[in-house]
Amino acid sequence: MTQYWYNVRTHKVEEDALSDWTQLLGPYETREEAERALEKVRERNRSWDPDDANGDGWSDKD
Repeated sequence: MTQYWYNVRTHKVEEDALSDWTQLLGPYETREEAERALEKVRERNRSWDPDDANGDGWSDKD
């Protein structure tokens, strides 16, 4: 089964992890899920830190 990965350096979706693992988010079952990888990261950041309203890793109180 093909797995999809989001490359944080190139901002492109890869099939079957072509790049170094330190550059990849995943695996995802579909290309569409991989394309939304950064959105999912932001959502998780917000859930872990409610003060980080925009999900960029910085508290709005800083």
